[in-house]
Amino acid sequence: MHRQNNSTEDNFIILGFNTSRTLQFALFALFLLMHLLTLSGNLAIVVLTLVDPALHIPMYFFLCNLSFIEVCYTLVIVPQMLANFLDKSRSVSLTACAAQMYFFIAFGGSECFLLALMAYDRYTAICNPLRYTLIMNKNFCKKILAIACISGFTISLGLTTLIFSLPFCSSHNINHFFCDIPPLLFLACNDTHDKEVAVFLVCTMILLIPFLLILISYVFIAHSILMIKCAEGRKKAFSTCAAHLIVAILHYGCAIFIYIRPKASYSLNEDKLVSLIYTNVTPMMYPMIYSLRNKEVKGALKRLWEKTFISMENKQMKH
Repeated sequence: MHRQNNSTEDNFIILGFNTSRTLQFALFALFLLMHLLTLSGNLAIVVLTLVDPALHIPMYFFLCNLSFIEVCYTLVIVPQMLANFLDKSRSVSLTACAAQMYFFIAFGGSECFLLALMAYDRYTAICNPLRYTLIMNKNFCKKILAIACISGFTISLGLTTLIFSLPFCSSHNINHFFCDIPPLLFLACNDTHDKEVAVFLVCTMILLIPFLLILISYVFIAHSILMIKCAEGRKKAFSTCAAHLIVAILHYGCAIFIYIRPKASYSLNEDKLVSLIYTNVTPMMYPMIYSLRNKEVKGALKRLWEKTFISMENKQMKH
């Protein structure tokens, strides 16, 4: 990759958060705890949906894969961020920076498409219940999941290549806590207008279109729920959709704020704060949102606990 004018360096410096050393250690401890909660919560959902036959239905098939993507997604960002709290140099190679951006966009894009598929699943279950099992069969679910993931990784390859084809100036200081698109655009030496337009169009395809499809699905879902005469039936139908809708609003809301804006309106410090929520807080909340009011997940957790406890007791009795 060529640099215009100024630099032969192959490393970037992740500036992260400009705070005192004491506060850096405090932030490290806080985000490490949040990261462990995120991993444990999402991995618990993955394990539950794999081992409990009662959860072997399309809704939990998609939830399992969403949780797995969340685990991968946070592992791309958070360990590096935690290391930067302790490492004064905060240096990252060009290759590592490109790899981080690629996998971040790949998993984030796959999640966007997967959330739209989950809305379609809920739409089919509530608006077309008699044909639900016929439409959302196992093979169909696997195929559309594969398409969502392949689309996310393919789009990510194009975006990452686009950004890292830019010539970067002498300052390789990234005003962020990971290698993201907006701060790297600010480091480009030449005019980035064409690249910004391309990024805007791609982000519109990844973010706005799936989000609009989700909203349209929920308009039809809300109409069908209101047609249910039984109050208990309406409550049950609403509860199966509420968690997904909350997660979709959190995910798309933060992402749209960051990526679907012209460069002139960027505030890297504001984006850094929103990204912090987007990559640390919301992934930690997702397992709680999906499980706290979900009887099936809580029942599966109880069954797994009882099974594990009984197994441990039997082993102790044998010894």
